[in-house]
Amino acid sequence: MPVTINLPDKVKFIIDTLAGAGFEAYAVGGCVRDSLLGRTPGDWDITTSASPWQVKELFPRTVDTGIKHGTVTVMEEKEGFEVTTYRIDGEYEDSRHPKEVTFTSSLEEDLKRRDFTINAMAYNEAQGLVDIFGGIRDIERKVIRCVGSPTHRFTEDALRMMRAVRFAAQLGFTIEEGTRAAISELSANLAGISAERIQTELVKLLLSSHPEEMRAVYETGMSRIFLPEFDRMMETPQNNLFHCYNVGEHTIAALMNCRSDKVLRLTMLLHDVAKPLCKKVDEKGIFHFHGHAGKGAEIAKDVLRRLKFDNDTIARVTALIVWHDDLPKLEEKAVRRAIHRVGLAQYPRLFEVLRADTLAKSDYRQKEKLDNIRGYEQIYEEIMAKQQCLSIADLAVSGRDLIALGMKPGKEIGDTLQYLLMHVLECPEDNTPEILQKLIKIVQKPE
Repeated sequence: MPVTINLPDKVKFIIDTLAGAGFEAYAVGGCVRDSLLGRTPGDWDITTSASPWQVKELFPRTVDTGIKHGTVTVMEEKEGFEVTTYRIDGEYEDSRHPKEVTFTSSLEEDLKRRDFTINAMAYNEAQGLVDIFGGIRDIERKVIRCVGSPTHRFTEDALRMMRAVRFAAQLGFTIEEGTRAAISELSANLAGISAERIQTELVKLLLSSHPEEMRAVYETGMSRIFLPEFDRMMETPQNNLFHCYNVGEHTIAALMNCRSDKVLRLTMLLHDVAKPLCKKVDEKGIFHFHGHAGKGAEIAKDVLRRLKFDNDTIARVTALIVWHDDLPKLEEKAVRRAIHRVGLAQYPRLFEVLRADTLAKSDYRQKEKLDNIRGYEQIYEEIMAKQQCLSIADLAVSGRDLIALGMKPGKEIGDTLQYLLMHVLECPEDNTPEILQKLIKIVQKPE
């Protein structure tokens, strides 16, 4: 039965315009794959027998996004579509870019250079689906398989190894045996790939519906190259009542127990990163990991910097790691102090971190801890609903008020505001100008 894909009007227009000028043109790659899977394509790429310069002549608005490698972006209204000439790649000298490309009139030659069979299909309404390498079959079998020799494909661009695992994670597919074996054999080649490119694939994997594919990243040897800390986690047991997994497997379980959010998934990936360094064994053979949260934040900061994450992401993730093991006494004043100590910006994500961490542990006292987390969250919600004072900015008096009362600008004002805040965290009802001014007079030193 013929396959039909509903092409967007702008894509049809570009394909029809090229065909009307005597050239072949097809939607190609990921947009075809996603359409066949019932997913909404993020981008629509087009491949054509027309040269870049012929494409430029046919469309009034184009951008030379990669003309050396045959790519021109055709602008239709305010939307851009990459149109790439059929090509044959020459030798790859940097595990990323071919040294040269040769334009060709053969669609088959163009599809032959692509990474995986599910990404090597083309479609237009006149010819239907072109599937030379068994992409449809691999979609039906839910398999990630290289086009041709996996060794050759991964030698061309080592990042394709990470892409294989990422696609498996996003689609719920498995990696074909020969393809996986080649990843294990060539994983060291990832050392030549930029941190930025690795970061992009890692985040896509973590945000997928199957973040447990981090296990495949470890098993194939890739994490040893760009995230050796994860290898140490996968090799560190946790012999105590609260745990049923080693550190790495606990981390994977925690990833699976939190929603798809970049900060949350990175936090869960690295929340126990210091445990291999902090491990102590007592006289009964029980493992303890004292201080792993604070040390983990330091290591996570180094890891995220190495992978070129932005400063805001690093700050948010490391703050959550510092406090991922902190559970205050379930009373308002203790929770107010905790919010002040932790920082309001970490909420409500912190509750998700606490929950994911707990759900990835053994059943021992798990329900009790989950109940405590919910109690913590309920008190936090009540505090927020009452708009209680949690920071110096929330005080009913300011530094300007203290100056008006005769204080000189400087350390004394800062110390006084801090004293007032500590008092109000204990007694939120005292956060009024009248009461705070009385307190100021009590603590003011005589001249």
